[in-house]
Amino acid sequence: MEQRTGLILTGGGARAAYQVGVLKAIAEFLPRRARNPFPVICGTSAGALNAATIAVNAQNFRKGVRYLNNIWKNFHAHQVYRTDVLGVFNNTVLWLTGLLLSALGINRLKHASLLDNSPLAKLLEEVMPCEKIQDSIDAGLLHALSVTASGYGSGQSVTFYQGVAGLVPWRRARRIGLQTRIENKHLLASSALPFIFPATLINREYFGDGSMRQIAPVGSALHLGATRVMVIGVTTNGAIEQPKRNELNEYPSLAHIAGHALNSIFLDNMEVDMERVRKINDLVAMMPKEVCERANLKHIDLLVISPSQPIEKIAELYASELPWTIRLLLRMVGAMPHSGGILVSYLLSEGKFCRALIDLGYQDALKQRDEILRFLDAQPHQDSGMPQ
Repeated sequence: MEQRTGLILTGGGARAAYQVGVLKAIAEFLPRRARNPFPVICGTSAGALNAATIAVNAQNFRKGVRYLNNIWKNFHAHQVYRTDVLGVFNNTVLWLTGLLLSALGINRLKHASLLDNSPLAKLLEEVMPCEKIQDSIDAGLLHALSVTASGYGSGQSVTFYQGVAGLVPWRRARRIGLQTRIENKHLLASSALPFIFPATLINREYFGDGSMRQIAPVGSALHLGATRVMVIGVTTNGAIEQPKRNELNEYPSLAHIAGHALNSIFLDNMEVDMERVRKINDLVAMMPKEVCERANLKHIDLLVISPSQPIEKIAELYASELPWTIRLLLRMVGAMPHSGGILVSYLLSEGKFCRALIDLGYQDALKQRDEILRFLDAQPHQDSGMPQ
Protein backbone atom coordinates (compact mmCIF):
# COMPACT_ATOMS: atom_id res chain seq x y z
CA MET A 1 0.00 0.00 0.00
CA GLU A 2 1.33 3.42 -0.98
CA GLN A 3 2.32 5.54 1.99
CA ARG A 4 0.95 9.08 2.00
CA THR A 5 1.54 11.77 4.58
CA GLY A 6 -1.45 13.92 5.43
CA LEU A 7 -1.16 17.43 6.80
CA ILE A 8 -3.95 18.87 8.94
CA LEU A 9 -3.97 22.63 9.50
CA THR A 10 -6.57 23.55 12.09
CA GLY A 11 -8.53 26.76 12.56
CA GLY A 12 -8.17 29.73 14.83
CA GLY A 13 -8.16 33.07 13.01
CA ALA A 14 -4.88 34.94 13.49
CA ARG A 15 -3.54 31.98 15.46
CA ALA A 16 -2.89 30.24 12.12
CA ALA A 17 0.30 32.30 11.81
CA TYR A 18 1.85 29.72 14.16
CA GLN A 19 1.47 27.10 11.43
CA VAL A 20 3.58 29.21 9.08
CA GLY A 21 6.51 29.09 11.49
CA VAL A 22 6.31 25.30 11.71
CA LEU A 23 6.10 24.99 7.92
CA LYS A 24 9.04 27.38 7.54
CA ALA A 25 11.20 25.11 9.69
CA ILE A 26 10.06 21.98 7.82
CA ALA A 27 10.92 23.66 4.51
CA GLU A 28 14.43 24.30 5.80
CA PHE A 29 14.79 20.69 6.91
CA LEU A 30 14.22 19.54 3.31
CA PRO A 31 16.29 20.17 0.17
CA ARG A 32 15.93 23.69 -1.19
CA ARG A 33 13.83 22.76 -4.23
CA ALA A 34 11.93 19.92 -2.59
CA ARG A 35 8.38 19.30 -3.73
CA ASN A 36 5.43 19.33 -1.41
CA PRO A 37 6.01 16.52 1.16
CA PHE A 38 2.29 16.30 2.03
CA PRO A 39 0.25 14.54 -0.70
CA VAL A 40 -2.93 15.04 1.34
CA ILE A 41 -3.60 18.50 2.79
CA CYS A 42 -6.65 19.28 4.92
CA GLY A 43 -7.39 22.82 6.05
CA THR A 44 -10.04 24.25 8.31
CA SER A 45 -10.85 27.88 9.14
CA ALA A 46 -7.75 30.08 8.70
CA GLY A 47 -5.80 26.84 8.28
CA ALA A 48 -7.65 26.39 4.99
CA LEU A 49 -5.94 29.52 3.63
CA ASN A 50 -2.53 28.08 4.50
CA ALA A 51 -3.49 24.67 3.10
CA ALA A 52 -4.60 26.11 -0.25
CA THR A 53 -1.38 28.12 -0.56
CA ILE A 54 0.74 25.00 -0.06
CA ALA A 55 -1.40 23.11 -2.61
CA VAL A 56 -1.05 25.88 -5.20
CA ASN A 57 2.74 25.93 -4.73
CA ALA A 58 3.23 22.15 -4.53
CA GLN A 59 6.01 22.26 -7.15
CA ASN A 60 8.31 24.10 -4.74
CA PHE A 61 7.44 23.67 -1.07
CA ARG A 62 9.93 26.23 0.21
CA LYS A 63 8.67 28.84 -2.24
CA GLY A 64 5.09 28.29 -1.09
CA VAL A 65 6.08 28.60 2.57
CA ARG A 66 8.12 31.72 1.88
CA TYR A 67 5.07 33.22 0.18
CA LEU A 68 2.94 32.40 3.22
CA ASN A 69 5.56 33.83 5.54
CA ASN A 70 5.71 37.11 3.65
CA ILE A 71 1.94 37.50 3.75
CA TRP A 72 1.49 36.72 7.43
CA LYS A 73 4.44 38.70 8.78
CA ASN A 74 3.19 41.81 6.95
CA PHE A 75 -0.47 41.32 7.79
CA HIS A 76 -2.74 44.10 9.00
CA ALA A 77 -6.23 43.69 10.36
CA HIS A 78 -7.69 45.92 7.65
CA GLN A 79 -6.70 43.25 5.11
CA VAL A 80 -8.99 40.75 6.84
CA TYR A 81 -11.93 42.86 7.99
CA ARG A 82 -13.02 46.48 7.82
CA THR A 83 -11.48 48.58 10.57
CA ASP A 84 -12.69 52.03 9.49
CA VAL A 85 -15.20 53.83 11.69
CA LEU A 86 -18.10 53.46 9.26
CA GLY A 87 -17.36 49.81 8.53
CA VAL A 88 -16.99 48.76 12.18
CA PHE A 89 -19.86 50.59 13.79
CA ASN A 90 -22.30 50.27 10.91
CA ASN A 91 -21.73 46.51 10.97
CA THR A 92 -22.04 46.41 14.77
CA VAL A 93 -25.36 48.25 14.68
CA LEU A 94 -26.63 45.91 11.96
CA TRP A 95 -25.52 42.91 14.00
CA LEU A 96 -27.26 44.10 17.16
CA THR A 97 -30.36 44.99 15.14
CA GLY A 98 -30.30 41.54 13.60
CA LEU A 99 -30.21 39.95 17.05
CA LEU A 100 -33.18 42.04 18.14
CA LEU A 101 -35.19 41.28 15.01
CA SER A 102 -34.39 37.58 15.32
CA ALA A 103 -35.71 37.62 18.88
CA LEU A 104 -38.93 39.09 17.48
CA GLY A 105 -39.14 36.38 14.82
CA ILE A 106 -38.02 38.67 11.99
CA ASN A 107 -35.04 37.67 9.84
CA ARG A 108 -34.50 40.47 7.33
CA LEU A 109 -30.82 41.19 7.92
CA LYS A 110 -29.39 38.09 6.29
CA HIS A 111 -25.77 39.21 6.21
CA ALA A 112 -25.45 40.75 9.68
CA SER A 113 -22.19 40.00 11.51
CA LEU A 114 -19.99 41.74 14.04
CA LEU A 115 -17.29 42.48 11.44
CA ASP A 116 -17.20 42.81 7.66
CA ASN A 117 -14.64 40.45 6.06
CA SER A 118 -14.97 41.82 2.52
CA PRO A 119 -11.27 42.87 2.59
CA LEU A 120 -10.31 39.20 3.00
CA ALA A 121 -12.43 38.29 -0.03
CA LYS A 122 -10.62 40.95 -2.05
CA LEU A 123 -7.21 39.77 -0.80
CA LEU A 124 -7.93 36.18 -1.80
CA GLU A 125 -8.88 37.31 -5.29
CA GLU A 126 -5.47 38.95 -5.58
CA VAL A 127 -3.22 36.29 -4.05
CA MET A 128 -4.95 32.89 -4.31
CA PRO A 129 -5.00 31.36 -7.82
CA CYS A 130 -7.16 28.36 -6.92
CA GLU A 131 -7.14 27.17 -10.54
CA LYS A 132 -3.56 26.02 -9.97
CA ILE A 133 -4.72 23.40 -7.45
CA GLN A 134 -5.71 21.13 -10.32
CA ASP A 135 -2.33 21.73 -11.97
CA SER A 136 -0.65 20.37 -8.83
CA ILE A 137 -2.93 17.32 -8.90
CA ASP A 138 -2.37 16.67 -12.61
CA ALA A 139 1.40 16.93 -12.12
CA GLY A 140 1.29 14.25 -9.41
CA LEU A 141 2.41 16.70 -6.74
CA LEU A 142 -0.84 16.59 -4.78
CA HIS A 143 -3.17 13.69 -4.07
CA ALA A 144 -5.97 15.74 -2.52
CA LEU A 145 -6.79 19.07 -0.88
CA SER A 146 -9.77 19.50 1.40
CA VAL A 147 -11.47 22.49 2.99
CA THR A 148 -14.08 21.94 5.70
CA ALA A 149 -17.03 24.25 6.41
CA SER A 150 -20.11 23.97 8.58
CA GLY A 151 -23.56 24.12 6.98
CA TYR A 152 -25.93 26.35 8.92
CA GLY A 153 -28.96 24.83 7.22
CA SER A 154 -28.15 21.12 7.36
CA GLY A 155 -26.09 21.24 10.56
CA GLN A 156 -23.49 19.06 8.85
CA SER A 157 -19.73 19.37 8.73
CA VAL A 158 -18.97 19.37 5.01
CA THR A 159 -15.50 18.58 3.70
CA PHE A 160 -15.11 19.92 0.18
CA TYR A 161 -12.26 18.13 -1.55
CA GLN A 162 -10.43 18.21 -4.86
CA GLY A 163 -8.13 15.36 -5.75
CA VAL A 164 -7.15 12.53 -8.05
CA ALA A 165 -9.70 10.39 -9.80
CA GLY A 166 -11.06 7.52 -7.74
CA LEU A 167 -11.56 9.31 -4.44
CA VAL A 168 -14.95 8.38 -3.06
CA PRO A 169 -17.29 10.83 -1.29
CA TRP A 170 -18.25 9.78 2.22
CA ARG A 171 -21.16 10.19 4.57
CA ARG A 172 -20.96 9.72 8.31
CA ALA A 173 -22.97 10.99 11.25
CA ARG A 174 -23.13 14.78 10.92
CA ARG A 175 -20.26 14.90 8.41
CA ILE A 176 -19.89 14.34 4.69
CA GLY A 177 -17.22 14.64 2.03
CA LEU A 178 -18.11 16.25 -1.30
CA GLN A 179 -15.94 16.40 -4.39
CA THR A 180 -15.71 19.85 -5.98
CA ARG A 181 -13.28 22.38 -7.37
CA ILE A 182 -11.94 24.39 -4.46
CA GLU A 183 -12.57 28.11 -4.92
CA ASN A 184 -12.12 31.20 -2.80
CA LYS A 185 -15.72 30.95 -1.62
CA HIS A 186 -14.84 27.67 0.13
CA LEU A 187 -11.93 29.36 1.89
CA LEU A 188 -14.13 32.27 2.97
CA ALA A 189 -16.80 29.92 4.25
CA SER A 190 -14.33 27.79 6.18
CA SER A 191 -12.79 30.84 7.87
CA ALA A 192 -16.06 32.64 8.72
CA LEU A 193 -15.76 32.84 12.50
CA PRO A 194 -19.23 32.38 14.04
CA PHE A 195 -20.97 35.65 15.00
CA ILE A 196 -17.90 37.62 13.91
CA PHE A 197 -17.84 37.13 10.11
CA PRO A 198 -20.79 36.62 7.75
CA ALA A 199 -21.73 33.19 6.42
CA THR A 200 -20.92 32.34 2.79
CA LEU A 201 -23.41 30.95 0.30
CA ILE A 202 -22.24 27.80 -1.51
CA ASN A 203 -24.76 26.25 -3.86
CA ARG A 204 -28.01 26.51 -1.89
CA GLU A 205 -26.70 26.63 1.69
CA TYR A 206 -24.95 29.16 3.89
CA PHE A 207 -21.72 27.96 5.52
CA GLY A 208 -19.64 29.13 8.44
CA ASP A 209 -16.35 28.26 10.08
CA GLY A 210 -15.36 24.66 9.47
CA SER A 211 -14.28 24.00 13.03
CA MET A 212 -17.90 24.03 14.15
CA ARG A 213 -19.22 20.45 14.40
CA GLN A 214 -16.02 19.03 12.93
CA ILE A 215 -16.06 16.02 15.22
CA ALA A 216 -13.43 13.99 13.34
CA PRO A 217 -10.79 16.28 11.76
CA VAL A 218 -8.31 13.42 11.26
CA GLY A 219 -10.97 11.39 9.47
CA SER A 220 -10.94 13.67 6.41
CA ALA A 221 -7.26 12.98 5.78
CA LEU A 222 -7.82 9.24 6.12
CA HIS A 223 -10.79 9.30 3.72
CA LEU A 224 -8.57 11.06 1.20
CA GLY A 225 -5.87 8.40 1.32
CA ALA A 226 -3.46 9.50 4.02
CA THR A 227 -1.73 6.66 5.87
CA ARG A 228 -0.01 8.89 8.44
CA VAL A 229 -1.01 12.31 9.67
CA MET A 230 0.81 15.40 10.88
CA VAL A 231 -1.32 17.90 12.81
CA ILE A 232 -0.18 21.47 13.34
CA GLY A 233 -2.39 22.81 16.10
CA VAL A 234 -2.98 26.29 17.44
CA THR A 235 -3.38 25.51 21.12
CA THR A 236 -0.87 24.51 23.77
CA ASN A 237 0.24 20.92 24.05
CA GLY A 238 -1.31 20.34 27.45
CA ALA A 239 1.98 20.46 29.31
CA ILE A 240 1.51 24.09 30.29
CA GLU A 241 0.06 24.72 33.69
CA GLN A 242 -3.50 26.06 33.47
CA PRO A 243 -4.97 28.65 35.84
CA LYS A 244 -6.16 27.22 39.12
CA ARG A 245 -9.89 27.13 39.67
CA ASN A 246 -9.72 29.48 42.64
CA GLU A 247 -8.03 32.12 40.48
CA LEU A 248 -11.09 32.44 38.26
CA ASN A 249 -13.20 34.22 40.84
CA GLU A 250 -14.54 37.15 38.80
CA TYR A 251 -17.76 36.99 36.85
CA PRO A 252 -16.73 36.36 33.22
CA SER A 253 -17.05 39.22 30.76
CA LEU A 254 -18.79 38.80 27.42
CA ALA A 255 -15.35 38.60 25.79
CA HIS A 256 -14.26 35.88 28.23
CA ILE A 257 -17.38 33.86 27.43
CA ALA A 258 -16.89 34.42 23.69
CA GLY A 259 -13.25 33.33 23.90
CA HIS A 260 -14.23 30.25 25.87
CA ALA A 261 -16.84 29.40 23.23
CA LEU A 262 -14.34 29.87 20.40
CA ASN A 263 -11.81 27.64 22.15
CA SER A 264 -14.50 24.98 22.53
CA ILE A 265 -15.25 25.20 18.81
CA PHE A 266 -11.67 25.27 17.57
CA LEU A 267 -9.75 23.18 20.05
CA ASP A 268 -11.84 20.54 21.76
CA ASN A 269 -12.85 18.50 18.69
CA MET A 270 -9.28 18.14 17.48
CA GLU A 271 -8.01 17.06 20.90
CA VAL A 272 -10.82 14.51 21.28
CA ASP A 273 -10.21 13.14 17.77
CA MET A 274 -6.47 12.74 18.37
CA GLU A 275 -7.20 10.94 21.61
CA ARG A 276 -9.55 8.63 19.68
CA VAL A 277 -6.82 7.86 17.12
CA ARG A 278 -4.35 7.03 19.88
CA LYS A 279 -6.87 4.72 21.56
CA ILE A 280 -7.47 2.90 18.27
CA ASN A 281 -3.72 2.54 17.81
CA ASP A 282 -3.50 0.97 21.26
CA LEU A 283 -6.27 -1.48 20.36
CA VAL A 284 -4.61 -2.39 17.07
CA ALA A 285 -1.37 -3.12 18.93
CA MET A 286 -3.18 -5.57 21.24
CA MET A 287 -5.45 -7.30 18.71
CA PRO A 288 -4.50 -10.13 16.31
CA LYS A 289 -3.79 -8.98 12.77
CA GLU A 290 -6.67 -10.94 11.22
CA VAL A 291 -9.15 -9.40 13.66
CA CYS A 292 -7.94 -5.90 12.79
CA GLU A 293 -8.32 -6.66 9.10
CA ARG A 294 -11.89 -7.89 9.56
CA ALA A 295 -12.74 -4.81 11.61
CA ASN A 296 -10.91 -2.54 9.15
CA LEU A 297 -8.73 -1.17 11.93
CA LYS A 298 -5.28 0.17 11.08
CA HIS A 299 -2.51 1.84 13.00
CA ILE A 300 -2.24 5.51 12.04
CA ASP A 301 1.05 7.26 12.70
CA LEU A 302 0.24 10.62 14.24
CA LEU A 303 2.59 13.54 14.84
CA VAL A 304 1.30 16.64 16.59
CA ILE A 305 3.11 19.97 16.69
CA SER A 306 1.50 22.56 18.93
CA PRO A 307 2.45 25.83 20.64
CA SER A 308 4.74 25.55 23.63
CA GLN A 309 3.36 28.83 25.01
CA PRO A 310 -0.24 30.02 25.47
CA ILE A 311 -1.09 32.08 22.40
CA GLU A 312 -3.64 34.15 24.31
CA LYS A 313 -0.86 35.39 26.62
CA ILE A 314 1.19 36.47 23.61
CA ALA A 315 -1.89 38.21 22.21
CA GLU A 316 -2.20 40.32 25.35
CA LEU A 317 1.28 41.73 24.67
CA TYR A 318 0.30 42.91 21.20
CA ALA A 319 -3.35 43.90 21.71
CA SER A 320 -2.41 47.58 21.36
CA GLU A 321 -1.46 46.89 17.73
CA LEU A 322 -5.14 46.55 16.81
CA PRO A 323 -6.79 49.57 15.14
CA TRP A 324 -8.42 51.87 17.67
CA THR A 325 -11.88 51.10 16.31
CA ILE A 326 -11.44 47.39 17.02
CA ARG A 327 -9.89 48.09 20.43
CA LEU A 328 -12.91 50.20 21.31
CA LEU A 329 -15.28 47.51 20.11
CA LEU A 330 -13.44 44.86 22.12
CA ARG A 331 -13.34 47.12 25.18
CA MET A 332 -17.12 47.37 24.97
CA VAL A 333 -17.38 43.59 25.38
CA GLY A 334 -14.71 43.38 28.08
CA ALA A 335 -11.80 42.13 25.98
CA MET A 336 -9.39 44.96 26.71
CA PRO A 337 -6.85 45.27 28.02
CA HIS A 338 -6.13 41.92 29.71
CA SER A 339 -9.34 40.01 30.33
CA GLY A 340 -10.08 38.81 26.81
CA GLY A 341 -6.79 37.53 25.46
CA ILE A 342 -8.45 34.47 23.95
CA LEU A 343 -10.87 36.50 21.84
CA VAL A 344 -8.15 38.98 20.90
CA SER A 345 -5.89 36.16 19.72
CA TYR A 346 -8.42 35.18 17.05
CA LEU A 347 -8.75 38.73 15.68
CA LEU A 348 -5.21 40.09 16.10
CA SER A 349 -4.19 39.90 12.43
CA GLU A 350 -1.35 42.35 12.87
CA GLY A 351 2.21 41.84 11.71
CA LYS A 352 3.98 42.05 15.07
CA PHE A 353 1.72 39.43 16.66
CA CYS A 354 1.90 37.20 13.59
CA ARG A 355 5.69 37.42 13.52
CA ALA A 356 5.79 36.41 17.19
CA LEU A 357 3.66 33.35 16.41
CA ILE A 358 5.73 32.49 13.34
CA ASP A 359 8.86 32.60 15.47
CA LEU A 360 7.22 30.42 18.14
CA GLY A 361 6.17 27.86 15.54
CA TYR A 362 9.64 27.89 14.01
CA GLN A 363 11.37 27.30 17.35
CA ASP A 364 8.90 24.58 18.36
CA ALA A 365 9.52 22.75 15.08
CA LEU A 366 13.30 23.01 15.50
CA LYS A 367 12.94 21.20 18.82
CA GLN A 368 11.15 18.34 17.01
CA ARG A 369 13.46 18.32 14.00
CA ASP A 370 14.59 14.71 14.22
CA GLU A 371 11.08 13.48 14.95
CA ILE A 372 9.70 15.41 11.97
CA LEU A 373 12.36 14.07 9.61
CA ARG A 374 11.69 10.50 10.74
CA PHE A 375 7.98 11.02 10.28
CA LEU A 376 8.46 12.36 6.75
CA ASP A 377 11.03 9.65 6.04
CA ALA A 378 13.28 12.40 4.72
CA GLN A 379 17.00 13.02 4.73
CA PRO A 380 18.04 16.21 6.53
CA HIS A 381 19.18 19.08 4.34
CA GLN A 382 22.73 20.14 5.05
CA ASP A 383 21.74 23.70 5.93
CA SER A 384 18.49 22.79 7.69
CA GLY A 385 17.77 24.72 10.84
CA MET A 386 19.61 27.81 9.62
CA PRO A 387 17.63 31.03 9.19
CA GLN A 388 16.70 31.92 5.60
